[in-house]
Amino acid sequence: MGFMKLTLLLMLTVFISAAAASAQSTPAKPAVPNFDAEIALAKLAMEAHGGAKLRAMKTLVIRGSVDISSGASPQIIPATFVSVFAGPKYVFELNNPLQPIKQIFDGVQTSSSIRGGISLPPLNRLGFPLLPHLGEQGFVVTAIPEGKKKKKGFRMTSPEGYYTDFYLDEKTNQIQGYDSSYDVSGRKVTTSVEIDKLRNVDGVLVPERYVQRFDTDQITFYANFKAKEILVNSPVEDGIFKM
Repeated sequence: MGFMKLTLLLMLTVFISAAAASAQSTPAKPAVPNFDAEIALAKLAMEAHGGAKLRAMKTLVIRGSVDISSGASPQIIPATFVSVFAGPKYVFELNNPLQPIKQIFDGVQTSSSIRGGISLPPLNRLGFPLLPHLGEQGFVVTAIPEGKKKKKGFRMTSPEGYYTDFYLDEKTNQIQGYDSSYDVSGRKVTTSVEIDKLRNVDGVLVPERYVQRFDTDQITFYANFKAKEILVNSPVEDGIFKM
């Protein structure tokens, strides 16, 4: 074998060996999570609660009573509540003898009557009001993290990062309950809801009776909500979204 041929053969051998080593050492790309099953469940939940009518809902008004208690005391505090959702705007009022609460989002700014400048997380980004946004830009459906309740359900997260884990009835696909956690002025709050009854209002199934639990580092609260009036797509005056 001539010198030139031997040199060329050695160069090819080195090149092929290096290429093979490079291919073997290149880390495999991580698998992209597939949440098709959870997205399918979210669509079933949407259909179970009204489908196109829920998606097209312009306003939702709920008024009723709520009994509030804490794990530290058996005393029940009676109160009333009003929640109004209209597009991105909302107003929530909790009237009670100890600490009346009113929070408003006018589409740009949040105003709250809670002492100390504290405000609740955006109420249109948690729980049932989150579901109609399914399929919209920035609203993401993923799996409920491992280690949580092993129930049929999915997680939905808003563009701002607020999430709700929805749990569905095995047969009807209606929402049985949901939970979430968030920070209020640096304090973590975990909340969970169990729905006792739904009401069909103009083709939209809305939670009518439900129990909500709030856990903080210091105390646990319970709120037993009973809606007396539920209005879907009723006219709403824009002036109510001002403190």
